[in-house]
Amino acid sequence: MMTITKQREGSKLTIALEGRLDTTTAPQLEAELNSELEGIACLVLDMAELVYLSSAGLRVVLAAQKRMNRQGEMTVRHVCADIMEVFEITGFVDILNIEEQA
Repeated sequence: MMTITKQREGSKLTIALEGRLDTTTAPQLEAELNSELEGIACLVLDMAELVYLSSAGLRVVLAAQKRMNRQGEMTVRHVCADIMEVFEITGFVDILNIEEQA
């Protein structure tokens, strides 16, 4: 189960994720991103309430990063230790702009 909360301010979009980003919920986030990113120059993924991230979730995060590389910037915020470890093991720390670890 995952809850997605969106807040848009002009060309900045903040998406807060709560729960688990896995094979079940990744398509939900992917659909949200596909419909919301048009015209967005700054995307913030707030992971303060995210407790689990699977490879399917990583794929969606990477796709969002690639798209934002073309049209602006993306920041990942409030990453907990467990998810930070996933980012480190997978090399995502070198790809993502991660700030404010939880």
